[in-house]
Amino acid sequence: MAHVTREHLDRLLEQALLADDHSSLARQLDELALSYSSGDISRAAILVLAADEWRQAGQPARAMECFQRALEDGGDSGIDPRAGIADTLFELDRPEEARDVIATIRGEGGANPATAHNIAETLVAYGDLQAGLEWVTQAVLTCAHDDPEHLALLRTRYRIRVDLGLPEDDLDALVS
Repeated sequence: MAHVTREHLDRLLEQALLADDHSSLARQLDELALSYSSGDISRAAILVLAADEWRQAGQPARAMECFQRALEDGGDSGIDPRAGIADTLFELDRPEEARDVIATIRGEGGANPATAHNIAETLVAYGDLQAGLEWVTQAVLTCAHDDPEHLALLRTRYRIRVDLGLPEDDLDALVS
């Protein structure tokens, strides 16, 4: 069983990024999650990282497995794993299922800023700028101003509004 420290994970991520080998990193993270016993970072967070790496490696089915395991684990992963599931479903050309997952998250309310940001970016990437704007605007309005995600949300919102051809508003003015 492994005790995972933030430093251990950072070293692993740094080595893999230098090697630019997403498959290897995904495998290592997956194995680390399997042997996990405790640590500074949750098993669910490790699984979300593994899922992201599987997607980068062009293996969305394996990413889906990791996102699902993160969801079942229930630990704090920083982002609702269902946001990753929705994004992966879009990637797998299953947009109706992806929209159902997003609707479920919306229906439950209270998505954290990182989750809302991820969903907004996913919707924009797959052509639904209006829905992306709704998600990011709601996140901006509920996000604490001292939250590190706040400025990123404002920038994403501004970019989407520009893409939609909308005039600058009071929230856009906060970007500068």
